[in-house]
Formats: sequence, C-alpha cells, structure tokens
Amino acid sequence: MVEMSREDFEAAVSEGLDQVPAELTRLMDNVVVLVEDDAPADDPGLLGLYEGVPLTERGESWAAGSLPDRITIYRNPTLAFCETLDEVADEVAVTVVHEIAHHFGIEDDRLHALGWG
Repeated sequence: MVEMSREDFEAAVSEGLDQVPAELTRLMDNVVVLVEDDAPADDPGLLGLYEGVPLTERGESWAAGSLPDRITIYRNPTLAFCETLDEVADEVAVTVVHEIAHHFGIEDDRLHALGWG
C-alpha cells in the first residue's frame, strides 16, 4: 500500500482532471468531483463511482430540481491497489476518465474495450 496524504491525493485527482481535454470538460453539465477516503462497505475495492443521470439519458424535465451528478474517487482503495506514487497518479487519471465517461453515457464494457477499465 502506498502512503499519500489526503491533500496530495486530492492534488492527484485535480491533475487527473486537468488531463481531460477541455473540449470534454466544457460539455460536462451539473457534475461535481469529490474525494472520499473509503469506498462503500458493499464494494470496498471500488476506486471510483459515478452517480447521476448520464447526458445521453437526460430528458427535457431532467433539470427541474436536479442535484449535481457526483463522481467520487476513493483514496484508500486506490492507495491499496497501487505500489508506487507514479502508479497512483496513473490510476487516478484512468479512474477520473472512466467516471467522466459514465457521465457521457459510456458503459463499462465499452470502457474496458477502449483500455479505460
């Protein structure tokens, strides 16, 4: 397990977001990216999670009172999964892209096929 402070991990998430092309981030709508230490108890190895309504599924009435979609990146499972700080940075970037792709309606099967699993 790699040791990394929460502050440094949040910086890695920010750097991962910075790697996403600006053309895509401009298209993101009503979404927030968060860092949590631990994944849900029913899936403790989860590295990231998208919760919301993908852009491809939003209808005309979607925006009425909708809370922001949430992308959560989990620190402790990521640190347990990686062996070096460089691996953490790489895995965080992959996880960020993976969860953003869910916001755009791309499913896990397609992400795995593209190498973003």
